Amino acid sequence: MPKSDQDLLSELEADAAHLLQKHIDAARDWQPHDYVPWDSGRNFAFLGGEDWSPEQVTLGDAEVVGATVSVLVADNLPEYHRDLAFALRSSDVWWKLIGRWTAEENRHAIVLRNYLMTTRAVDPVDLERVRIEHMTTGYSAPSLHVLHILAKFALDERAAAVRHRRASASSQDALLSSILDRIAEDDDLQTTLFTDLVSAAIRVDADGAVRAIADTVASFSVPTVDLPGRGGSAELLAGIGLYDRTIETEEVIKPLLEAWNVFTLDGLGEDGLAARAELESALATAAS
Repeated sequence: MPKSDQDLLSELEADAAHLLQKHIDAARDWQPHDYVPWDSGRNFAFLGGEDWSPEQVTLGDAEVVGATVSVLVADNLPEYHRDLAFALRSSDVWWKLIGRWTAEENRHAIVLRNYLMTTRAVDPVDLERVRIEHMTTGYSAPSLHVLHILAKFALDERAAAVRHRRASASSQDALLSSILDRIAEDDDLQTTLFTDLVSAAIRVDADGAVRAIADTVASFSVPTVDLPGRGGSAELLAGIGLYDRTIETEEVIKPLLEAWNVFTLDGLGEDGLAARAELESALATAAS
């Protein structure tokens, strides 16, 4: 019989406590304000200065797109927090885990937004308009169970780390690269946290966990936004070589499946074996 979400949360609580503390211990403390070039900033017209204009932009197009997508995804934190908070609300340990993740994600939005504003890398009016539209368009997603939530966030954070590392490597701006590397370091630790939670779930309910992984891989896509005058972020990121389906398969999905030993697990039941076969088929299709 499949385990209930409440049973899983209870059985995984000790693992969650241990892994959260491990995550906190491994994290390198940093402050968003340290990465912002405040002496490059100046007032806008509202306070007697000069409003933004395109000629003020010093970043390349790929850098602008990558940083803008990152700040908008991070700004839409309430959507993702709601997923976690609703599913993992059973105990103090899970609340602390949610709170820690939320605080880290908010820090990413703070540093990116402040950088973009002080350097005038983007039109602040357009950015704010898109942010509001992105957060108020509406949110519709199927209700996810605990195992699906954990698998989804492992994939999400791995994808974020890949995007930020690739954006950093392609940037000609040393400060922006350092910001993206700093965020990617957080993403890597968050990936480890959720990956290890899924590994713990496999020990508790292997069939259910592999089924959740297969379902999540089948439906997975990174958060997307529409940028003014540019189009959808997925197409833009693919066009500039920062993230596409091939990168997703090779650098996001495959490493996580290997970390979970999905294809070498013993003792799977009928549903677990079927889920594993679906994953094998998905990878074969992606490679063709």
